[in-house]
Amino acid sequence: MKTIDELLHEGVEGKRVFVRADLNVPLDGTTITDDGRIRAVVPTVKALADAGARVVVASHLGRPKGAPDPAFSLAPAAARLGELLGADVAFATDTVGDSATGTVAGLGNGRVAVLENLRFNPGETSKDDAERGAFADRLAALADLYVGDGFGAVHRKHASVYDLPARLPHAAGYLIATEVGVLRKLTDDVERPYVVALGGAKVSDKLGVIDHLLEKADRILIGGGMAYTFLKAQGHEVGISLLQEDQVPAVQEYLERAKARGVEFVLPVDVLVSSEFPDLKTKAPANPTTVAADAIPADEEGLDIGPETRKLYASKLADAATVFWNGPMGVFEHPDYAEGTRAVAQALVDSPAFTVVGGGDSAAAVRTLGFDENAFGHISTGGGASLEYLEGKTLPGLAALED
Repeated sequence: MKTIDELLHEGVEGKRVFVRADLNVPLDGTTITDDGRIRAVVPTVKALADAGARVVVASHLGRPKGAPDPAFSLAPAAARLGELLGADVAFATDTVGDSATGTVAGLGNGRVAVLENLRFNPGETSKDDAERGAFADRLAALADLYVGDGFGAVHRKHASVYDLPARLPHAAGYLIATEVGVLRKLTDDVERPYVVALGGAKVSDKLGVIDHLLEKADRILIGGGMAYTFLKAQGHEVGISLLQEDQVPAVQEYLERAKARGVEFVLPVDVLVSSEFPDLKTKAPANPTTVAADAIPADEEGLDIGPETRKLYASKLADAATVFWNGPMGVFEHPDYAEGTRAVAQALVDSPAFTVVGGGDSAAAVRTLGFDENAFGHISTGGGASLEYLEGKTLPGLAALED
């Protein structure tokens, strides 16, 4: 895989460089609530601009249905990128139309432009190779070189991620190089003990990575909504907690395999429960009750791991040499259910291990709860991409960057 440093060494002055970034940031109206993904691509964009390239940044945001939708405009992200670069950033109001063509044509050396949301064009996400390829052809007309740096999208077989690199000389940006380097530390020659903490809502989202990690991890901690499917698999009452009944047999099989392989599965011993889901807008007090994990009332829902589980998980993380964490332990967006996630994050901060936060809600939780990002070994920008890499899958966006 060619690196951006090699590209810079060859010279990019005056060349149009298409940077596939991941500017898919959360918005409250037009206000960005977490700019982590924008900050992550700044080193690549700045290096190219400083070398005299004409930088064309493109990304998706949200899930518009192949047509323009003001709610998913990248205009706020473009403005924030300009603030972080300390330079004006031009913004094209379309992807391959007159605005994009004119904006790119007007770029001077060392200047940066951002195209409108790639998913406003149906060709970006089409499953039809010809339609996707036709869109990639139009994007290729805007550039001389391609730099892939949107790690959060490399698991998608989309036009700008998979098809476009085949049409232009290409290289990996700094972010992708860093992400891949970190993930290799979690899959090749891992320092042990290797502890994995998995949370989030659905166990089905994590089955593939659990299957793969049973061959690699020494200990797996389970929290979040997915924990209740594990508790159900052990025969416990879970009340009205989030449950994927159809996944119970698979979970039972994994628990048996883990035992046979000597992998320690650690499940909650107590949980916070309530008969009502908390109001995440007003943050009104929820007043949850703490109960044993095997004594959840039939009319109540588990919404966070309890205080004894927090202590247990912290102790299980304390002796680790390598830690991967993906998924919150509870409904961290509400203060009454944030302590489980906070406890796991704090345990990673306190640990001398190489610690990796696997993107998505985990990364959002770290920032929401006020942790110093530099206290972790690495915070990934791609939750889904990280998980698929750890599953051993071939990621289209990485395969496309291979020579």
